[in-house]
Amino acid sequence: MRIDGHPAPPRLVVGISGATGIGYGIAVLELAHKAGWETHLVVSAAGQQTRAYETDLSAAELAAMADVVYRPADVGAAIASGSFRTDGMIVAPCSIRTLSAIAYALSDNLLTRAADVTLKERRPLVLMVREAPLTLGHLRAMTAVTEAGAIVMPPVPAWYLRPTNVPDILEHSAARALDLLGVEVPDLPRWGEDLAEEKHETYPRSTRVRRRA
Repeated sequence: MRIDGHPAPPRLVVGISGATGIGYGIAVLELAHKAGWETHLVVSAAGQQTRAYETDLSAAELAAMADVVYRPADVGAAIASGSFRTDGMIVAPCSIRTLSAIAYALSDNLLTRAADVTLKERRPLVLMVREAPLTLGHLRAMTAVTEAGAIVMPPVPAWYLRPTNVPDILEHSAARALDLLGVEVPDLPRWGEDLAEEKHETYPRSTRVRRRA
């Protein structure tokens, strides 16, 4: 509740690290804004490099997509404290370096510190990890961060939606990540609710294919 008596919007911390797939973070910001959530953004130095590689956005244009923006070196920012109330955090995309730092409580910048605060305050943390193939070290870090309370959610496309372009794929994965935090994303297609019933082809009980001599 704000001082003026009006209810405050829910707050979401969004971290963008240096893994490929910055479009996921952009989609999270756009969908959260549409849902009426207040977004607090921190982009790592490597995340800014990825922005330059993968988009035509300037740093200022990316920052304009959030309500509040922080520098990754500003470890004294509001989101670095558990007393600053938020409703959860998403790291999209989440690099293996960032995953590992969060898994082992290495708060070496504001992004990883904010994630550590999210876990220690028992708030939901979703990590959209972008890496393949995975080493044993990667898998162990995923296990450790899951045991700490985070949700590891690699952005896997839902092909049953028959996406026709890249934005469709980015938006649905981002929407599913937000769904894990309780963000009501308008028009999110759900299997068994909005999608058509699955169609089954009927086959004979036994079918033998004869090879030609």
